[in-house]
Amino acid sequence: MQKLLKYMLVAVLLLLGGILFYKKIYIPKSTYETAISKKGDLSVEVFGIGNVGAKYIYSITAQTGGKILSILTDEGKWVKKGDLLITIDSVDIPQLIDEANLSMRKSNLEWVASKKELKSLFAQKHLAQITYDRYVKLKKQSFVSKAEYDKAKADLDVIEAQISVTNAHIRSAKMEVERTQKAVEALKQKLARYKIYAPVDGVVIARSAQVAQTVLPSQPILKIVDPKDVWVNAYIDEKISGSVKVGEKANITLRSQYEKYFKGTVKRIVAQSDAVTQEREVNVAFDTLPMPFYINEQAEVRIASKTYKDVVKVPLKALAYYKEKTGVWTEDSGKAHFVPVKVLGRGHSEAAITGLANHTKILIGSEKKKPLKEGVDVH
Repeated sequence: MQKLLKYMLVAVLLLLGGILFYKKIYIPKSTYETAISKKGDLSVEVFGIGNVGAKYIYSITAQTGGKILSILTDEGKWVKKGDLLITIDSVDIPQLIDEANLSMRKSNLEWVASKKELKSLFAQKHLAQITYDRYVKLKKQSFVSKAEYDKAKADLDVIEAQISVTNAHIRSAKMEVERTQKAVEALKQKLARYKIYAPVDGVVIARSAQVAQTVLPSQPILKIVDPKDVWVNAYIDEKISGSVKVGEKANITLRSQYEKYFKGTVKRIVAQSDAVTQEREVNVAFDTLPMPFYINEQAEVRIASKTYKDVVKVPLKALAYYKEKTGVWTEDSGKAHFVPVKVLGRGHSEAAITGLANHTKILIGSEKKKPLKEGVDVH
């Protein structure tokens, strides 16, 4: 009796174990997600991965060496064209400008004085000419001595010589005025190099120097990007890049916002491919730039290069490979059946195919499920 009870208990345990295995393991393992094939249009996408970049990145450099007195902006800040960004210590240039201005004023005064002196000499010459002409007539009539005549002639000659000298002084003073003017302008231009202004409206994306730091000529201090120039430098395999054209629409995904899609447009295709990676660079601009944006952030682009009209579509995850053929698994009377298909093109989440009827129930395999085979039971 005890043996019988023992056998019955073992049998019950085995039965319970079998039921538990069937419900908890076998049924879930052989239960598959399904989808229905449907007709419609499909945009085939070319995929590429790259980084956020820009057509132009403006490097703001020191035009002359010196100590930085102020930096009036920082990374992430907006600036407008013409805004003062950086001031560098100009040392003694303002004093040199003051000295040059004094020299210019002095030269100008000398020039003015020489012109007034010339005007006075012309008046004296006019009077001396009248006196000389009168003495010429009187000498012919023997009313004046030769000494008086010679004195009148000498007075006129002296005045003419003074006029020549004064004209030379005027020319020299004018040249000195022009020289000092150019010296002042040159110093002002030099002084202007110690103040650096924004070349465009944009966003500061990098700052590589600090206040009180001494910089060398042409040393970078800031980098600015015009948001209108921001795009994605995407790299696409040469095998699939041939269908991409400038002007085609694209979807952009940023690594920091992987759940969002940003609309974009192909703006440029770089003419030279990378000989090592065999990829081609394609520049895709944002239709509406996400703010804030980050240069060099990883990004993915999907370019709609072709559209198939009124074709049968299935989910990409429904495509399977069985006995070296591409196809889909369908369900017929609780059994799995493999249907080979021809893939026309692949979109973001769907594929356009031929060889399968519209409204066909499709099985979607999974690594967590029992492998699908021809004729296997499915739920």
